[in-house]
Amino acid sequence: MNRFLRLIAIVGIALSAGCAHLPAGHVPDERDPWERYNRAMFEFNDSVDRAVVKPLAEVYRDYVPPLAQQSLRNFFGNLRDVIITAHQLFQGKLEAAGTAGGRVLVNTTLGFLGVADPASEMGLVKTNEDFGQTFGRWGAESGPYFMLPLLGPSTVRDAIGTVADFSFDPIGSVFNQSTARNVVYGLIAIDRRKDLLDAQGTIEALSFDRYTGVRDAWLARRRSLIYDGDPPPSPMKEE
Repeated sequence: MNRFLRLIAIVGIALSAGCAHLPAGHVPDERDPWERYNRAMFEFNDSVDRAVVKPLAEVYRDYVPPLAQQSLRNFFGNLRDVIITAHQLFQGKLEAAGTAGGRVLVNTTLGFLGVADPASEMGLVKTNEDFGQTFGRWGAESGPYFMLPLLGPSTVRDAIGTVADFSFDPIGSVFNQSTARNVVYGLIAIDRRKDLLDAQGTIEALSFDRYTGVRDAWLARRRSLIYDGDPPPSPMKEE
């Protein structure tokens, strides 16, 4: 984890020295005061994605049997359900916490340590919570939009949440050897990138400025997640 944070700091410092130019006709967005830096980091992440992550995701999609893909996703998802249960409790969602805890119990026992997902078939719907969402539910403001090295879109609040997520992630306890843990995180990232392969073409086709399209879509989705799909009107829209 410390190595990862040092990498983020080194890349961030390097990019801040040569921030990107803004496009012609640019309209400032008050949510994105660090846009020059964010655009430079977006281009860096995009280069890494095109050179490394996307090709690996395509190989994973095309050559790893679908059953193996789903089994791995189920297993890692079951570990995540442990911390999701805690987040539901932190947010005062007792019914949702019961559902998430029930998923862990059912999938760990009947699902062979989470390799299978009988809980979903029983109506225990999977949810997703993290520290950024919990901080948001506690009233913490999102702060400026902030593009993280390698990890992508975030905000100041969610960047702090990401550090906490890594610190308390059960995967780190199960795979406590650094090499194995890094391999697991890499595999999870490739699996998630695989899900975006088909959507990427749509984003590029619809957005004249891909950076703006990704930023606006991410912020809207993040706001929806924090308010469980029913966000209040944003002050910007009211104005």
